[in-house]
Amino acid sequence: MRKIYVIGIGAGDPDHLTLQAAKAIGRTDVFFLLDKGEAKESMIELRRRMLKAYGKPGRRIAEGRDPDRDRSPADYEGTIADWRHRRSEVTEALISEHLLDGEIGAFLVWGDPSLYDSTIAILEEILARGRTRFEYEVVPGISSVSTLVAKHRIGLNRVGQPFQVTTGRRLAEQWPPGVDDVIVMLDAHQSFGTVEGDVDIYWGAYLGTPDELLISGPLAEVADEIRRVRAEARERHGWIMDTYLLRRRT
Repeated sequence: MRKIYVIGIGAGDPDHLTLQAAKAIGRTDVFFLLDKGEAKESMIELRRRMLKAYGKPGRRIAEGRDPDRDRSPADYEGTIADWRHRRSEVTEALISEHLLDGEIGAFLVWGDPSLYDSTIAILEEILARGRTRFEYEVVPGISSVSTLVAKHRIGLNRVGQPFQVTTGRRLAEQWPPGVDDVIVMLDAHQSFGTVEGDVDIYWGAYLGTPDELLISGPLAEVADEIRRVRAEARERHGWIMDTYLLRRRT
């Protein structure tokens, strides 16, 4: 039986790789990489550095092209479902062609595979089709959420209080009811601009990398600075990954 690891590799700092992840990398025969284009070549390069440091001699890399998708669709859920299906077909072809019987393959996933990542769902879709057989194991990683609050030296929750992790799209619709602390991910449109009231923001981009950016303070006072810094960074690098915590004052 073929086996696949889904390995969380952290938000960007090579030192965030766990011992469990390093050992899994060392056992892997084939690493699957989905190329997102030249704009994100630095993300691919970090993975290659990890393989050089922890991979075993003779390891192989199988690369495929990550399908494009509409980033501002009218039908968000339908668009995501279609993209995942197309991505699953690319992934299945890579597994079928490059992973031999008795071998171990791996996907290196940014942050933690359980948090806003599609790899687990895609592998389940492949198994449900029944054409390609394998077993898989998930190795947790340090998420951008954990990295964000560590860099700002704050707790993720306040004493006895809940928090919620959501997306920029959801935040633009409404502040999640019943919570005063909201972590926002996947926000391409700076949805914090829709938030009113006494709120502090803890923002970070390229977390754990040499290009890391951190801004915090009252939202009304630092929102424009975040927009400016974010726009300049995206122009400079060609891509940006950012996360932030919104905290209502109580």
